[in-house]
Amino acid sequence: MTKIDDPRLFEPQCSSLEPVETVHENPWFAVRNRGGHFTVEYHLPQVMVMPIVDRHSVVMVQGDRPIIADTPLELPAGGAEAEESPLEAVARELGEETGIRIDNLDRFEMLSPMADSPIRFPTLLYVYQIHITQQEYDNRGCHDDEVCKVLCIRFEDVCRMIVRGEIYISMPVAIVGRFLLGHFYADGREYL
Repeated sequence: MTKIDDPRLFEPQCSSLEPVETVHENPWFAVRNRGGHFTVEYHLPQVMVMPIVDRHSVVMVQGDRPIIADTPLELPAGGAEAEESPLEAVARELGEETGIRIDNLDRFEMLSPMADSPIRFPTLLYVYQIHITQQEYDNRGCHDDEVCKVLCIRFEDVCRMIVRGEIYISMPVAIVGRFLLGHFYADGREYL
């Protein structure tokens, strides 16, 4: 398992932005004014996972998102619970949102973290990938009520869907895009 020790995963690194005033706080996050920069700071780590099926597809979920009046395609994601590590959180979120339960946490590979928005979110997102089999996907259990549908989408279809705007949530686009670009260049093919 790759270990990434980026301090931006754990806490904001903007100590020079003062004064710090908490504008709003609830059980999940705080909104702070850091020297005139307003931030949204989650109390617990945020995680996202890219499940790859037999090296040809990615598992995505259609989440019910009433705020944008849509059910966009996303990667399984969420926040850690109290006393839960990011790795434990990502396995739980995968199970809750897709019905794919993975007990062996060593199967999850931590990827380089990503920023949701460097303007508003001063901590980075924990990003993981896991390779699963078609049988594990086919034998998945039930998912939670927040998810409308679980889909296994071939990489070439994912590319077309991103280009057409059918997959438009920024973090899944960035994570899947980085993965596909990495494989594109690793294959030795030229771009453009």
